[in-house]
Amino acid sequence: MADEGLRPIIVKKIKKGGGGHHGGAWKIAYADFVTAMMAFFLLMWLLGSTTKGDLQGIADYFKTPLKVAMSGGSGSGDSSSVVQGGGKDLTRKDGQVKKGDDPALKKTYNLQAAHLKEAKQELEKMEIARLRGLKEKIEAAIDARPLLRQFKNQLLIDISTEGLRIQIVDEQNRPMFALARAEPQPYTREILLEIGRALNDVPNKVSLSGHTDSTPYANGEKGYSNWELSADRANAARRVLVAGGMDESKLVRVVGLSSAVLFDKENPTNPVNRRISIIVMNKKTEEAVLKDAGSVDVSNEAEAKKEIAAAGAREASR
Repeated sequence: MADEGLRPIIVKKIKKGGGGHHGGAWKIAYADFVTAMMAFFLLMWLLGSTTKGDLQGIADYFKTPLKVAMSGGSGSGDSSSVVQGGGKDLTRKDGQVKKGDDPALKKTYNLQAAHLKEAKQELEKMEIARLRGLKEKIEAAIDARPLLRQFKNQLLIDISTEGLRIQIVDEQNRPMFALARAEPQPYTREILLEIGRALNDVPNKVSLSGHTDSTPYANGEKGYSNWELSADRANAARRVLVAGGMDESKLVRVVGLSSAVLFDKENPTNPVNRRISIIVMNKKTEEAVLKDAGSVDVSNEAEAKKEIAAAGAREASR
């Protein structure tokens, strides 16, 4: 019995051989790494190839997708966004479109309107250049002829909002027409002939108006009056312009205004109020007159007054 208590304890240690198989866990980790890298490079490529507006749309969508989809906006509901849908019509697949709007038509219209506006501005510049050239030509023709040069102060030529305005006015001792007569003086005919030859150089239409001072006829306005006289003088000027070579089809209006539009309002009997106004109309004024939706404004004489005063000062200083 004593021998059984002293029995030795034997521990057996089993040594496993080296170089065994380690398993495939590392392959799974490597595959996950490669997949992550592919996803990263794909993300970088998408960010680099997407426009800024699309990126903003994507960001807005993921921030508040329901709000953008229901109320619209420039986010996911934008038709240019890469995220489809949105806007008030949730059944659309091509993006947000406001009710009643057609973006394609609207863009085309805006583009055409811009081109039309640019073309119109270019035509206006060309027209102003033509009228300025005509003004210079008439002034040069008057300077070149001694007979006409002495009447230079009685010729008022300026560019107004209606076009090129040419006014032939009376002076105390040098009237353009004889007193109470419609026939122009010989020197007036020379001036009108020169202007008639020059007007064919531009395609613009022409308006012609006659004016008188406020001196009434003996029998008042019941018989032949300043209204008839101003109209007769305008028609007499028209005949001379046509004789000078102006195409008669260029005329669209010949009127007599009597003393209704005075040059010198403070002195209604001043001879300067007796005048012939020739307006070479620009396109805008021509269209208004032909459509009878407007009229030529002949009441703005402030610039012409300054011009005749300056011309008189220049003549006196010579």
